[in-house]
Amino acid sequence: MNAKVITSMALAAAITSGCMTEDDPNRRAKMGAIAGAIGGAVIGHQIQGDHGRYIGAALGALAGGAVGNYMDKQHRELRRALEDELRAEYVTLERIDKDTIKLSLSSEASFGVDQSRLKSAFKPALNRIASVMSNYDQTVIHIVGHTDNTGSAEHNQRLSERRAESVASYLSGHGISYNRLLTYGHGEDEPRASNSTAHGRKLNRRVELYINALVEGRERDARRSPY
Repeated sequence: MNAKVITSMALAAAITSGCMTEDDPNRRAKMGAIAGAIGGAVIGHQIQGDHGRYIGAALGALAGGAVGNYMDKQHRELRRALEDELRAEYVTLERIDKDTIKLSLSSEASFGVDQSRLKSAFKPALNRIASVMSNYDQTVIHIVGHTDNTGSAEHNQRLSERRAESVASYLSGHGISYNRLLTYGHGEDEPRASNSTAHGRKLNRRVELYINALVEGRERDARRSPY
């Protein structure tokens, strides 16, 4: 068994013996949290991704026939929640296929120049995103940071990672379990447009969210990198 899994299980056992008694009124809640931590570790240690960092693994899956309707409803709710941002082109929203919704956040709207701290003005939009996605928890969310080619490739790679992690951290603090989130940084390697123009560089600076349905029998597909 993976060393991280063993460590997690040992830690859980220590917490169990050290922090709970039979008459502990919070015993059931603590046991549930520990079981979730062990389950996440057992499932999660198997997940790997190029240029990516595992955060957790979502539990539960949809029957194949229910996926289309489930993702249609989520797509509609996201579109309603982000009407103003879509109009201002701060975000784009598209249905990639039956199992996947893609949400792209403009770095201009969400981050300062060369910064990974989220702008306060963009947080209400992220709150609405989190509110919708928390109601559709049978999904895995891949968060992918991108930059233009200004600066060194190494700097851009790290900046893209930090921005993806910043979005993941914010969402996890607003109702989205870390068990559903995976982050990646692709730096300047996946441009949407030419970096030779200011407009192209603007398009290339972005954070993308791929919302993948967990489909029964194909759970691992949802956790594969979108790139």
